[in-house]
Amino acid sequence: MSSGFAALCFLLLHTGALGFGILPGSSLSHQEITMMAILNSTVQVCRALAQAEGTDFTFPAQPFTAEAVAVACGEPKSSKNYRQAIIFITLRNIRVDIRHALNGSFHFDEELFVQGRNIITEGIMVVKASNKQGNFESARQKMGEILHPLQDFYSHSNWVELGNKFPNANLIRSDTSIGNLADRNRATCRNCDGDDCRNNILADIIEEKVLTSGYFGVVPFASTKPKGKCSHGGAGDQTSKIEPKGGINKDSFDASHGHLHPDAANLAIAATSWLLEDIRGAAGDRPFLQMLGISKGSSKALCFVIDTTKSMSDDIEAVRAVTSSIIDNEVGTENEPSAYILVPFNDPDFGPMTKTTDPKVFKNVINSLSAAGGGDEEELSLSGLQLALTRAPQNSEVFLFTDGPAKDKHLKSTVIALIERTQTVVNFMISGTTVVNRRKRSKDNQNLNRIAESDAQLYRDLAQASGGLVVEVSKTELPEATSIITQFSRSSLVTLLQAARSPGRTDTFSFTVDGTVENVRVYITGRSVTFTLTSPTGEQSTDTTGPLITASQSVGNLKTLQLKSQVGLWKMKMESTNPYTLKVIGQSPIDFLFDFVEASQGPFTGYDSLDTRPRAGVNGSLLVTLTGSDSATVTEVTLVESSGSGEVKGTVEPRGGGNFLVLVDVVPLVEFAVRVTGRDGGAIVFQRQSCTSFRGSNVTVIADSNSILVPGTPFSVPFSVLTRGVGGNFTIRATINQRFDSTSPTNVFLETGVSANDTVTLSAPLNTRSGDDVTLTIEAEAPGGEDTNYVVLRIPVVNTVTDFTPPRCEQLGLKANCSANCSSSTWELSVRVTDGAEGTGVERVSLRRGNGTFNTSPASGNENITLVSYVSSCCEPEVELVAVDRVGNVGTCVFSSSPKVTPSPLLLPTVVLLGLHMLSKLGIP
Repeated sequence: MSSGFAALCFLLLHTGALGFGILPGSSLSHQEITMMAILNSTVQVCRALAQAEGTDFTFPAQPFTAEAVAVACGEPKSSKNYRQAIIFITLRNIRVDIRHALNGSFHFDEELFVQGRNIITEGIMVVKASNKQGNFESARQKMGEILHPLQDFYSHSNWVELGNKFPNANLIRSDTSIGNLADRNRATCRNCDGDDCRNNILADIIEEKVLTSGYFGVVPFASTKPKGKCSHGGAGDQTSKIEPKGGINKDSFDASHGHLHPDAANLAIAATSWLLEDIRGAAGDRPFLQMLGISKGSSKALCFVIDTTKSMSDDIEAVRAVTSSIIDNEVGTENEPSAYILVPFNDPDFGPMTKTTDPKVFKNVINSLSAAGGGDEEELSLSGLQLALTRAPQNSEVFLFTDGPAKDKHLKSTVIALIERTQTVVNFMISGTTVVNRRKRSKDNQNLNRIAESDAQLYRDLAQASGGLVVEVSKTELPEATSIITQFSRSSLVTLLQAARSPGRTDTFSFTVDGTVENVRVYITGRSVTFTLTSPTGEQSTDTTGPLITASQSVGNLKTLQLKSQVGLWKMKMESTNPYTLKVIGQSPIDFLFDFVEASQGPFTGYDSLDTRPRAGVNGSLLVTLTGSDSATVTEVTLVESSGSGEVKGTVEPRGGGNFLVLVDVVPLVEFAVRVTGRDGGAIVFQRQSCTSFRGSNVTVIADSNSILVPGTPFSVPFSVLTRGVGGNFTIRATINQRFDSTSPTNVFLETGVSANDTVTLSAPLNTRSGDDVTLTIEAEAPGGEDTNYVVLRIPVVNTVTDFTPPRCEQLGLKANCSANCSSSTWELSVRVTDGAEGTGVERVSLRRGNGTFNTSPASGNENITLVSYVSSCCEPEVELVAVDRVGNVGTCVFSSSPKVTPSPLLLPTVVLLGLHMLSKLGIP
């Protein structure tokens, strides 16, 4: 485990009251346990894929890091996304301690074993169903939530004290017994002997293998601990002061049963690995890696949102040409998109969305587009964009093509909220004579220009919020402009500078090019814009053919410059009275991730990642993580106004391993970007900037839903709104990205400092696919519209599951003619895989281990039975099969060519056995 995540533990939750210890040191935390298991599982999957494909695999050096594992998997370009996925999962894990601190079900406290197991098994259903539909963010979100109680089981129960050396497999199965559970009236503990709690669990509980866990409470004399029951223990637990005194938790070496901390942490790692192995079996190896952020080629998706009205026929043809070029030139390369997404829109409709990893399928869908209709000139462009933003992976680029203004302008703030949450770049390709001229004619020319300019400004505002561009070109110029701007989809792109001025004015900007950056490009949008470019050596260029520029292109309102390679501080003086944008990008492995975090307001101190805008006008915190270098360090983090010169510099506190806590004195109310400056190896000075712009808010919106939306069943989401600014009547907007029935309030009245509560209710149609999800955005806008905040929730949709039994294997035949010379002899196996009479049916049988010839076929007239045949060299005497039914139950079967070896229907996965030895590798006994 890298020191970075040990530091992250300290940053995110400074308490050991409800889970594994957080302080860095010899004790292991939820973050380290999760990180170890994910890295180890990833290595095993990549090794298995390499063996199946006949390629070499080199294990990364211990301790594993995200970057090293991505390289070992042959996907170094995925390292940033991989690390981001791990951070997201761990943040959701520790959020359980903050948002569900006193709910014993999430921690296996108070003998709530059935309730805790239900949280895990219901979550597993969500993860499996979400992966099946390619909704990997929903899968990661739920994964983090369920890993917390799974890991806490081994620290908070007496599973370790009962002498168990392996995880409790029944925690991830809802159709089995968890164990011999203690009756509520049965005493389980005695007083500790002073500070020594080694023997406080009653002897009969140990001898009879009775399962119990400690009670926990923070309010003195308000304990609900039954007589004779064990306590959790620790300074925050008031029940531990009530007889029987003491506790049994193993969260750290300093805990009541701290002497068993290594055993509990060891089992938590193994249990996490076991759960990941079950998820892997249900998803398949490649989708499992995608869930964790590792994919072939670029980690970025290619996403088009296209106006399909009649006037767009030329534009659609240009998109076809660009798509074909990207697919033909980049499939199989490091720049191949991880997914392809298309959302058409017109009026009065938008969608359906197409999302696929198959470039041929995407080509066919693009080729099938046709342009028709139109009517009143305005189209549902923001509705199409909203759908794309909720379906595209994090940090994607979206290209929206239109020649008309938006009809659904009311979605502007919703789209900005989604841009901020997903940190997605949106580029607008506006064709025709410009949006300004495509309007209904009016006798009042002054009014026409005002309305037209507001239409153009809407797109500029959205582009600026995302770090994208608004490119205005003629129909004939569109193919050239599109080929230029889609270079944004290439891998390893970093932003060195992003700025906008509206209205335009003369201003000078600076950016640093370091030795790791290649292919530096400048993108300028605007009319009648001039510039003076100054290199680190003082050379200057005032046009696109100057000595500092190796290549340039101009089309419509877009200029692009490829700069001469020169390390150091560059300056760009921009002059125009018209609105303009300036963007400088390059390719480099060094980049950064960040989250706004906020100190917990609950009973335990700590930091929680924000799903909303940070509070404006007061101090704030960011968690910054460097990627792409083990030696890089952050020297400065600044909040930079997107349309002005204001800056707020933060105080940087290194946490080791590329992680930094940044404290700022005041969060701006105006738009700002995050700029990170640092050094790599003490010599290279680098500068990076976030594409996405953010802003603070005096409004707070809180909503949280860990529940599952069942089709046909009303689903309620309670929320609260609070303002620290001026009170009054606040506008409420609740929008969803699915055509589900929903009801919500339109306004609430707020007094300053006093929260108001309300509810959004929605319902998914009965035919909604299991594994789909709905993105709910709840916004609160202050009177006058000067301040807005939001919360964005991703709610999984899962149909009720009644099949919890994995498929079974039955050996039908075995022929083995193995001799001493194994290479000259073979063995044959035939197997019947069945899901049982009440099962949902066998969906897939795959080969996990073995290099023989493998074939499957459905049994005639019975979809619940799959027949398997396998032929292998006698040099490979074993085969392992993985059978998955339609709801994701996974059965593992092992067969051998030797009749002396009994086939094993279920084995402890290799990845778990490896997990059981992780602590010894770290020097922990």
